[in-house]
Amino acid sequence: MNEAPWHYPVMLDEVMHYLAIRPDGVYVDVTAGLGGHTGAIAERLQSGLVISCDRDGESLEMARRRTAAYAERIRFHQGEFSTLGKALEANGIEEVDGIVADLGTSRFQLASGERGFSLMEDGPLDMRMNRNDPGTAGDLVNFLSERELADLIFNLGEERRSRRIAKAIVRGRPIWTTARLARVIEEAVPRTGKIHPATQTFMALRLKVNRELEELEQLLEEAPARLRSGGRLVVLTFMSTEDRMVKQAFQGLGRSGRATILTKHVVRPTEAEVRENPASRSAKLRALEMEQGGEPWHH
Repeated sequence: MNEAPWHYPVMLDEVMHYLAIRPDGVYVDVTAGLGGHTGAIAERLQSGLVISCDRDGESLEMARRRTAAYAERIRFHQGEFSTLGKALEANGIEEVDGIVADLGTSRFQLASGERGFSLMEDGPLDMRMNRNDPGTAGDLVNFLSERELADLIFNLGEERRSRRIAKAIVRGRPIWTTARLARVIEEAVPRTGKIHPATQTFMALRLKVNRELEELEQLLEEAPARLRSGGRLVVLTFMSTEDRMVKQAFQGLGRSGRATILTKHVVRPTEAEVRENPASRSAKLRALEMEQGGEPWHH
C-alpha cells in the first residue's frame, strides 16, 4: 500500500493478528481514517469484503483514494458508530467475521488547522469530525458556564486543574481560535513538562463535540450482536476513559459466556513502533472472540 509518510496505521501487525482475516470473510473498519487498517484487511481478502466507515467525509474520501487498488473489495459508509446497523443493511449483510475500531484522531485531522483539532496549527475552534453536525468547540468555550466548563474538562479530559482553566477561559472570552484558547490556558496553568497544558482541555472539548463516549458505548452494545460465532472485535484506545469502557464491556461479555477475551493483558505498541510513530505511545489494544450471537451487551 502506498502510505503517506505521515500516516501510520497504529499497531497494524497486532490488529491483523487478532482479526485473523479469512480470505472470504466480511469485516468492518468502523474508523476508516485514511484507510490504513481498511487497506490492510482488503489486501488479505479474495472473495471477502470490508465495509469501511467514518463520520468524517474528508477522511473517507482520502481513504477511498488511498485504497483504490482494492476498490472491488471495499464498501464505504459515512456515519458514526451508531449507524453500524445501517452500514451493514445497506450492503445486505447481517453478521460479520470481524470489526476493528481505532479510536485515535487521524493525523490528517490534527494537522489541518482549519478543522480546529490542533494545538500547533491556528484555526477556528471547530473540532467536528462531521462538519454537518451542529455545535462546535467554540460554542462550548464561549457559552457554557464556568462550572459546566470545569466539569467538562475534569470529567472528559481528566484534567486536575480544570477549575483554574475554566476560570481563565471565562475571563478570556470571546475565544474563537485554537491558538487563543491554547494561549489562555498556558497563561493560567504554565507548562511543566513536554505536554502542552491545553492538551487535556482540547481532548475534552473534542470528545464532547463529537459525543465520542456515547458513540463508543453504542458500538460496544451493538458490535457483539453483529459478529457471527467465532467473529472478532478489536479495539484500539488512546485514553484511560475509553479503555475502561472497553475493558468493562469485554469483561461483561466474557462473564456471560458469550465471548472469550483474547487479550488477557492489554497489548501495547512495540518500542520500535513508538520510535517510528510517537503518536502510538498511548495506544492500548483489546480483542475478543464471540462464542455465539444474540442480544447486545448491556450494563
